[in-house]
Amino acid sequence: MAKKIQDPDFWYSFLLPYVNWHTRRAYRRFEVHGKKDLPKDGGLIFGVNHSNTLMDALVLLSSNNIRKVFIARGDIFKNPTIAKILNFFRILPIFRIRNGVAAVRQNDDSLNKAVDVVHDQVDLYLFPEGTHRTKHSLMRMGKGLFHIAVDANKLFGNKKPVYIIPTAIEYGDYFRYRSTALINFGTPINVTEFFRHTTEENEAANINLLKDQLHDEISKLFTYIPDDDDYDAIWEIVKMRNEKRAGGLYKKMLRNRAIVDKVLKFKEEKPEEAKKLFEQVLDFAKERKRQKISVMSSAKKYPFFISMWKLAILLVGLPYFAASAVVNLPVWLTTLIIRGKLVDKAFSNTVSFGVEFVLFPIIFVVGTILLFCNLPWQWALFGTILLFYSYRVFVDYCELCRRWISDVRWTFKKKLRKQYESLNLNNLF
Repeated sequence: MAKKIQDPDFWYSFLLPYVNWHTRRAYRRFEVHGKKDLPKDGGLIFGVNHSNTLMDALVLLSSNNIRKVFIARGDIFKNPTIAKILNFFRILPIFRIRNGVAAVRQNDDSLNKAVDVVHDQVDLYLFPEGTHRTKHSLMRMGKGLFHIAVDANKLFGNKKPVYIIPTAIEYGDYFRYRSTALINFGTPINVTEFFRHTTEENEAANINLLKDQLHDEISKLFTYIPDDDDYDAIWEIVKMRNEKRAGGLYKKMLRNRAIVDKVLKFKEEKPEEAKKLFEQVLDFAKERKRQKISVMSSAKKYPFFISMWKLAILLVGLPYFAASAVVNLPVWLTTLIIRGKLVDKAFSNTVSFGVEFVLFPIIFVVGTILLFCNLPWQWALFGTILLFYSYRVFVDYCELCRRWISDVRWTFKKKLRKQYESLNLNNLF
């Protein structure tokens, strides 16, 4: 009997903890919410928003130790070697019309395999939008996920239920390495119960109903901004009003959503005032970015004192940072070169992760050997510990330095600060 993509594999299981560990260390904070409420019986199909290329799949993979299979767009499977690697990583292809009629014909095989994955109660993850977009919004969903759910329910829904699990990922930043990541699992959609009670006989109509329901449920799980026309202004307001970090990523997301609701209500009730405010916000954002000031600085009332505290930390950590920068030169230099050539900047974090994943272990092994060959074991052990954390320290130090410089600039930009105060965001929202 041919081996299934979801079957246990020694090498996959051997490498998985290492991959998950690397993924988690790619974020300063990593939270998973709602996984305790996932169904324990039946087949689970996870519908997820898609905003950060390969990192979305890696973040989901590291959310728990349960077996998973993913479905990705078929054009990345063109190379036979790459296709084998992706299959090893438990990724199935789905082709679209633009990939050609011949390619689309292969979808039947993938869909049958996907239904079998669900039948074996292995978690199946899909990105129903079909492509990524670095925005807190949702695009139109394709039908692949829902065809799998319908077929799975027809095949074994009378024996065990089939669920679609609305899932959202929210990042602190789409482009900066070592930001934050929140995975939020929502209320399961019981597909089996849906078809038991639906009065609609047309399958296409039922799929559209499920699409609408999944879209609505995912939109409740992250900072969702439905207004594309004023997206940039609304998101800028959210960032300025919710700079504080207290309470964890989930509570921060809830605060974000509350601010979005207030802004949308303001726009609905006072459209002319909202239009004027959004223009002012965008003007401020443009000037802020031109002067290289972080939005986190602009929300601070006393940036001078905060900048002094950050400076003290930077001075204390400078020797370790300098050593870390030298040791990890191959990693950050390679990352800069590759990121500089990217056409789609959404792949920035994927590149940062990939380069660190490949090069840092080599640096760590070689460095550890050199330390133990040239130093007493006590000092070598201490050096190994410092080496282990060196790349994270290097990246976080650079980020702290960027924010410190931003705070200093903001302290002395009186005209820009008056422009911020004139927005009156604290009173409005």
